[in-house]
Amino acid sequence: MLADKLIEHKLEQYKAEEEAAEKTGVRTKPKWVSVAKSVSWRMVGTIDTMVISYFITGELTMAISIGSVEVFSKMVLYYFHERIWEKFTSKF
Repeated sequence: MLADKLIEHKLEQYKAEEEAAEKTGVRTKPKWVSVAKSVSWRMVGTIDTMVISYFITGELTMAISIGSVEVFSKMVLYYFHERIWEKFTSKF
């Protein structure tokens, strides 16, 4: 079946990557791992912001509102930070 061939190909690819990592000592993680870590870290950061906001304001709705705004503002700021960083480090 096609699905079996795709799975077999993926397993062979994974095995080759593992063998290369063993030889070079360098391991590369799949991109989905980075995405999952980014999402989980953003969740931790937002919850932290909400908790701090609650302690400061004493209002749950205000804390949730601040956390909701913070999620999007931090993503936008990070995007521009990343682009600027790339501009200055691409010369090396």
